Amino acid sequence: MKLNRRSILSLAAALMVGVAAPAIAQDWPNGPVTLVVPWSAGGGTDATARMIGTLLEKKLGVPVPVVNRTGGSGVIGHTAIADAAPDGQTIGVATLEIGSMHTLGLTDLTYKAYTPIGLYNSDPAALFVRADAGYEDMPALLAALEKAPDREFKGSGSAQGGVNHLALAGMLLAAGLPVERVAWVPSEGAAPGLQDLAAGGVQIATASLPEAAALMSAGLIKPLAVFSEARLETAPDLPTFSQATGHDFALGSWRGVVAPAGIPEDVAAKLVAAVGEVVKDPEYLSFMKDRGYATQWTPAAEFETFMENSDKALAQSLNAVGLAKQ
Repeated sequence: MKLNRRSILSLAAALMVGVAAPAIAQDWPNGPVTLVVPWSAGGGTDATARMIGTLLEKKLGVPVPVVNRTGGSGVIGHTAIADAAPDGQTIGVATLEIGSMHTLGLTDLTYKAYTPIGLYNSDPAALFVRADAGYEDMPALLAALEKAPDREFKGSGSAQGGVNHLALAGMLLAAGLPVERVAWVPSEGAAPGLQDLAAGGVQIATASLPEAAALMSAGLIKPLAVFSEARLETAPDLPTFSQATGHDFALGSWRGVVAPAGIPEDVAAKLVAAVGEVVKDPEYLSFMKDRGYATQWTPAAEFETFMENSDKALAQSLNAVGLAKQ
């Protein structure tokens, strides 16, 4: 076959692209690696992400700035991660809400929009009231809710359809109460919802114990029960919701590092290895333990399977409470 000059130049360009692509991947990271957090500063996702970012800087040898992209009930931040260039220079923390946002009709995004790096944390939600609320235990609060008209009580702790909203809705259903008994006040994460509780804007908040630690220490709020299968080692005196009421119900949040879909495989492998080392670092483990956060590491394909199962479970829950978009 005879090649003319144009054909030779085209073939040379194609070969150069084929050689350059692996070279670019091998050079990663070639600058700061931005870590996007879809929730507000001060919450559990932000706190854990900042610790991971600090240690990741040491592993990668480049800055890892944490950027909070809040709004849209988590849609803005999760979209920012998914829409970033698929080169590994932007990663982020995906949370349980990625499995609920599309079921709520807020976005078309699903877990398939990401390259899974690894699941690093999951914590059960707990129910909080103000320290001076007068409810000494969970049965006392349920008794008050049974007598109250719909929407007299207000609750907060996450976006509409977020894990903490589902925790409260699931608790009400488990106790035989209508979901509308408590009006949900959406917030951009647990921190502002808990602050609203402390300020008296709402009467109930749902969040993890670590997220509420500062306000609990300040004597402003108190937990009545935790939505876990068993009592937590970090809070042995706090009963589970099932133990306190006889109604079975458990639910918690999760957090994992992801990158945009389509990043080079070797970059993804380097990210999995680097974050995998970070979550085994003694400094990270001490940080998580001191604040009561659970630790785990479910990498890559296993994390993708976890997200798929979470997606299905949330769709069922949202349909059950009438929040799924039909």
